Amino acid sequence: MSEPTRHRFAADVNDLELADYQRAVRLVLRHPLITATWPDERALPRVRRFAATLRRDLSEAFGYRLELHGGTARLIRAKDRLDPTQPATSRTGRPFDRQRYAYLALCLAVLGRAGIQITLSELADSVAADANRITGLGLDPDQGADRRAFVDAVGWLEERGALRVADGSSAAWASDPGAGEALYDVARDVVFALFRPTRVLQHVESVTALLDRSAAHSGNAERRHAAQLARRALVESPVVYLADVDPAIANHLRGAPLVADLARLTGLRLERRAEGVLLVDTAGFTTERFPGTGSVAQAAVLLAVEMADRALDPDGRRVRRLAPPDPQAGHRALADQLDSGLPTATLVLLDDAGPPPPPGDEPDDAAGESRLPFITDSFLRDAVAEILRRYRSAFGAQWHADPERLRSEAVALLDRFGAVTRVPGGVLVRPLVGRYRHTVATLRPRPAADTLF
Repeated sequence: MSEPTRHRFAADVNDLELADYQRAVRLVLRHPLITATWPDERALPRVRRFAATLRRDLSEAFGYRLELHGGTARLIRAKDRLDPTQPATSRTGRPFDRQRYAYLALCLAVLGRAGIQITLSELADSVAADANRITGLGLDPDQGADRRAFVDAVGWLEERGALRVADGSSAAWASDPGAGEALYDVARDVVFALFRPTRVLQHVESVTALLDRSAAHSGNAERRHAAQLARRALVESPVVYLADVDPAIANHLRGAPLVADLARLTGLRLERRAEGVLLVDTAGFTTERFPGTGSVAQAAVLLAVEMADRALDPDGRRVRRLAPPDPQAGHRALADQLDSGLPTATLVLLDDAGPPPPPGDEPDDAAGESRLPFITDSFLRDAVAEILRRYRSAFGAQWHADPERLRSEAVALLDRFGAVTRVPGGVLVRPLVGRYRHTVATLRPRPAADTLF
């Protein structure tokens, strides 16, 4: 009689419960904050059911820490790089700007010292008192732009259960502060779970200091840490190219244990090629999927097909190839942009803690990714025009009226998913595009009402 297979992860989960456990893992990775109402009422019980196993596996596999307090579950993630692709958004899907992020931080500060209830006008007055002491910010509820930004920040907290309407409505106040009022119950456990900094912010000289700086002091510890970095890269990024990571991480990405570990943990399949690894989202794991639905996603897939055919066409004019930009250059530029907004007046320098070196400064012996096909903006414009002509009824009137916007948004989507790299004058086509070379588009008639927009 053969012995049962021993698994590194989900070791105490039987086969009948494995699918439910994998769903809980995907849930926590997708929603690092889970409350009684966010993302839905069923989420928290699913996590609590496997709490002990989740804590152990998430810590061992990714170096993450799962905390459960009161009516919240909070995943404390170790971040290896800054990610500009997952902004906070309003209820209408509008990404937060700096003003909205500032109001959100001030709301959390006010709620942290508030009681169990607060009115919307009291919250606005307290946030305004703090905001008006900050040069360049301010908050005047009588100004429509300020009021809308403040309401977006409050709405973000409402969605996640930090604020719960006890009486009244915020809609009337949003239209006219003098015409309505809302009374909120403050869920203090959610407020504290949302903002629990691991560093004293007055000691942070650069945003890169908030990234993971785990140090390994032995060979086994180094291998374990590299394996965690490899797993983190796959669940945090749509695709991981071997040329973009350190050799130690690339070795783990090539290994068979990684495939088995992530399949056991998440229930998802890995697709591995010579250039990199892709975690195939077959279960709605990510908030944005590619290929996806909607005009922009459809145009992006069709553009990928056109670019793949152009880059690999043996009978066409030879495509110019360029060396890709430094994969760390964008990260450093984003860090510099964030650091430019740090308040230097309150910075407290510590003698024994200098700023950490920026990511990517380590020497790299590899030559990097080979030269990539360069596709010009003019080709992309012509391709979008041809797509709109060929699939005219599949796109609404607003896209036919503004094809440049469709091109820009489709390229941005491809860039977010690692299919292209934007460079001056066009894009560099990355290996992921080859996955869609032989895609065949099937036209589905649009509802008549959609063509009016």
